[in-house]
Amino acid sequence: MVDYHAANNQSSTGGVQTYMEQENDWDRDLLLDPAWERQQRKTFTAWCNSHLRKSGTQIENIEEDFRDGLKLMLLLEVIAGERLPKPERGKMRVHKINNVNKALDFIASKGVKLVSIGAEEIVDGNAKMTLGMIWTIILRFAIQDISVEETSAKEGLLLWCQRKTAPYKNVNVQNFHISWKDGLAFNALIHRHRPDLIDYDSLRKDDPVTNLNNAFEVAEKHLDIPKMLDADDIVNTARPDEKAIMTYVSSFYHAFSGAQKAETAANRICKVLAVNQENEQMMEDYEKLASELLEWIRRTIPWLENRTQEKTVNDMQAKQEDFRDYRCVHKPPKVQEKCQLEISFNTLQTKLRLSNRPAFMPSEGRMVSDINGAWHTLEGAEKGYEEWILSEIRRLERLEHLAEKFHQKAAIHESWTDGKEAMLTQKDYETSTLSEVKALLRKHEAFESDLAAHQDRVEQIAAIAQELNELDYYDSASVNARCQKICDQWDVLGTLTHNRKDSLERTEKQLESIDELYLEYAKRAAPFNNWMEGAMEDLQDMFIVHNIEEIQGLITAHEQFKSTLAEANKEREAIQSIQSEVQKIAQSNGIKLSGANPYTTITPASIDSKWKKAMDMVPLRDNALQDELNKQNSNDTLRAKFATQANTVGAYIQAKMEEIGRISIEMNGTLEDQLTHLKEYQQTIMSYMPEINTLEGYHQHIQEALIFDNQYTSYTMEHLRVGWEQLLTTIARTINEVENQILTRDAKGISQEQLYEYRASFNHFDKKRSGQMVSEDFRALLISTGNSLGDSEFARIMGIVDPNGSGAVTFQAFIDFMSRETTDTDTADQVIASFKILAADKPFITAEELRRELPPDQAEYCIARMAPYTGPNATPGALDYMSFSTALYGESDL
Repeated sequence: MVDYHAANNQSSTGGVQTYMEQENDWDRDLLLDPAWERQQRKTFTAWCNSHLRKSGTQIENIEEDFRDGLKLMLLLEVIAGERLPKPERGKMRVHKINNVNKALDFIASKGVKLVSIGAEEIVDGNAKMTLGMIWTIILRFAIQDISVEETSAKEGLLLWCQRKTAPYKNVNVQNFHISWKDGLAFNALIHRHRPDLIDYDSLRKDDPVTNLNNAFEVAEKHLDIPKMLDADDIVNTARPDEKAIMTYVSSFYHAFSGAQKAETAANRICKVLAVNQENEQMMEDYEKLASELLEWIRRTIPWLENRTQEKTVNDMQAKQEDFRDYRCVHKPPKVQEKCQLEISFNTLQTKLRLSNRPAFMPSEGRMVSDINGAWHTLEGAEKGYEEWILSEIRRLERLEHLAEKFHQKAAIHESWTDGKEAMLTQKDYETSTLSEVKALLRKHEAFESDLAAHQDRVEQIAAIAQELNELDYYDSASVNARCQKICDQWDVLGTLTHNRKDSLERTEKQLESIDELYLEYAKRAAPFNNWMEGAMEDLQDMFIVHNIEEIQGLITAHEQFKSTLAEANKEREAIQSIQSEVQKIAQSNGIKLSGANPYTTITPASIDSKWKKAMDMVPLRDNALQDELNKQNSNDTLRAKFATQANTVGAYIQAKMEEIGRISIEMNGTLEDQLTHLKEYQQTIMSYMPEINTLEGYHQHIQEALIFDNQYTSYTMEHLRVGWEQLLTTIARTINEVENQILTRDAKGISQEQLYEYRASFNHFDKKRSGQMVSEDFRALLISTGNSLGDSEFARIMGIVDPNGSGAVTFQAFIDFMSRETTDTDTADQVIASFKILAADKPFITAEELRRELPPDQAEYCIARMAPYTGPNATPGALDYMSFSTALYGESDL
């Protein structure tokens, strides 16, 4: 007997030896079991015949038909695809031994360890040795090359079976004996690859014979797998022979491996193309939405920058109403579009990174930073426009008040000056007596006093006209003309007054009589009359106030004025008593009076009339001040209501922003749990919108009431609007970050525990709890994960996680980097290899092949984008799949 053990130790490699030592753990004693030996005979015979029939022969008795070594050598040539040494055709025992030794030498040359199997035992027809030899051949040529995820042949075949049968009920493949007894596992393998051949749902676990026969017959008829066992051989054995089952199952594996390879290739291409189509659609959607948003901003900014002034407060309030409509109706949808645009951009970039595609670069001027810059410009224009409207309303309100005051004072002054020029130019003193001249002189002195008293009013009129000019009053021309006329007239009056006084003084020496009482009356009546005119003017004076303190100041001043009325009434009575004294003296002395005071035109009747008119104005003034006080009290109530709501909303927004920041850092539950919680949290925030609308209503009432300050709160409506928009944007961004983490986890196969570990590590080095860290902290984070970093390597990593060079690294960028470093992704070479399989190893592929192997839409997608192939052996219609594949990954232009 020849022992091949020593020879095989010298010729076989260590790795193959170890493998064969594990798989060739063949217990000779087990072959003594008649049931197992019968199963092996039948299975091994069928397996050998499935290969020998390719050469037009077969065996009937496994231990007899291999004794001369001829069919054994032929079997090895068929399954190995190699020529063995020429066999010896003699009939003698030595010829047979030599032929068997040639076969055994060939087996040993393939790294197979033959333990205690000699040529003499085969030639002698030893059934146990023959079956052991065939099992060794099956292991080497049918099972050894089966490997799934770097497992051994047996483990790989078992893992393949488990994966293929995992979705099927009542199937649990744990071994190669009892797991196959009910026949469902065989049927499940066929149905998984050819569902058209098996009605799996009709099979019953309690009918193993039917199940096994069904699987064996279908495999023999449609899959070219010979029937290697009978159903009874398996069912009637407590533990079917493992080697027989493995041999049978390996035939299924090899039958389906070719189809699986093509399916895998097609699936890879479909997956790559589907990702590319989806990404292109997202790019188109982004460009369209970005263009529309930028166009809207471009059209809106000139409107906000228009500073065309209006002439009245009502016109400016109409502009304010248009602006409020823009803020509440037109802008909110654009805020949502901007937020959605940023989310779509981030999601697209994440998907491109996950699929190993180049980053998306929007067309010029449509970057997220460009949109943010345009949006910032828009908000700046909004702020400036709103401030301009408010300042214009204040300016126009002030202008209207000043204009009305100007015309009122001008009318009073013009009324007073009416006839004064004629009076000053008359020559009445030339024909008057001395007493009359003296009277004229005193009258003139009274007039000078009156003139001096009116000087303040003229200066006020000029000052108001100057202020109207400075505030750009639209009707400044007419105001200036009227003011100039008053000033010119005033200069004329001054000159005429001076000339008349000179004339009277020249004739004074000639005129000695004067009525002292008339003079005293005139001197006291004139200032009193001016006081009454001033009082009436003040009582009719328009006023504008903005708060309670200002109106209360006016009320206090009015009360002080009323406190002087008693003293003024005494003065009035004293003046009237002078006129009474004149009448008394005239009557007692028989003097005939002309009826007019020569020194003044102010009569007792005019004083009484003006006094009565002034007294009638006092209660009117009381009512006007009280109405204004009530209005300011109402405005103060509006301030308080707005402040209460604003303080509540402001605290709510601040609290929610802090909670969102805390949620984005903490890790509670799975990513799906966090996403659900964030979306519920988003709904909670959106349910607060009625409070914002209530606040907007209060703000509208305040603006309509022209309230410009509020001492009860530090919040402004603009501040709260910006805070609310930031809150909505922040929660939407946080949700998008979690969704991108889920995409990253699913696409890269990152476990929930890894994500928790990444988050915990990131949070540990995120000292400021801002959701991003500076490069020094990020370097410490990488070192903590086991990365040994030099300066050049760290610079490379920073170029990946911070392509814009902002100096900050986000958690999403950290996850993308870790997933890229630790997981496998599709590459251009893998896609080229897949196309090569579909093209049957040709360097080109045809449209017909693409339509046959790929879904219609993805086949047409490839055909439309593949360039014609111009290389060696090109045929009409040949397409270049290599340049197409590299273009998918940005390695060349498509």
